[in-house]
Amino acid sequence: MRAVVQRVTSSSVTVDGEQIACIGRGLALLLGVEKGDTIKDVNFLSEKIANLRIFEDDQGKMNLSVLDVGGQALVVSQFTLLGDCSKGRRPGFDKAAAPQLAESLYNEFVGALAACGVSVQTGRFGAKMLFDIANDGPVTFILDSR
Repeated sequence: MRAVVQRVTSSSVTVDGEQIACIGRGLALLLGVEKGDTIKDVNFLSEKIANLRIFEDDQGKMNLSVLDVGGQALVVSQFTLLGDCSKGRRPGFDKAAAPQLAESLYNEFVGALAACGVSVQTGRFGAKMLFDIANDGPVTFILDSR
């Protein structure tokens, strides 16, 4: 499982011209589910992200988590995170999980992150989305569960 984690001042998702999710300060997350991922990957990554200290404290050091600052998370599924561009000019997606498994683990991840205490909103699995991100910093990390 791979996640792109961005610290944001705000983020939103629009589908077919309708805004379906919107957060203020917090994390914009792109989540890719890989073949072979299990609930173990879900639990590892959700706990890691909930407690990742990437928000600044009073001294300007990255020392606070999204939980510490009372932030939110907006989670969007993105299989292209697992695209392989090493050969040719067209990405290969052999590493991405099949849609049914990916959707199930995506939903498990959202639930696990919420169980950690993070207020979570989501995109719409499989939909074409406009994902607006006001990256704060910019601060971006790529995390893998394996």
